[in-house]
Amino acid sequence: MNTAYWILATPLALFYLYAGTLKVIRTRDQLRPMMAWVDRIPLPALRALGTVEVLGAAGLVLPPLTGVALPLAAAAAGGLVLLQAGAITVHLTCGDRRIALNVGLVTTAAVASWLATGL
Repeated sequence: MNTAYWILATPLALFYLYAGTLKVIRTRDQLRPMMAWVDRIPLPALRALGTVEVLGAAGLVLPPLTGVALPLAAAAAGGLVLLQAGAITVHLTCGDRRIALNVGLVTTAAVASWLATGL
């Protein structure tokens, strides 16, 4: 089960580290081609979302890697499930039906959360 967790958690953490970092350091104009919804929320909220994604990525990797506070890995994955549930809602309310990536991410995070309970 530990190997299965790492197979899911590593790419999930890399994705959130990348996406979160972009939201923290790039301007709206730079993000708009990738994320059409950035104009719908205030800039501080966008930066906060990016920070949450980076912290979620760290929460997936650091507790199992260090062996300290292992339940935080399951909590981080659960938080990413909630984050993606909100992302799906935002996409659907603005008429964007392209949610396949979000569904994949919420599914992967949910399985990672379940696997993290066995660490």
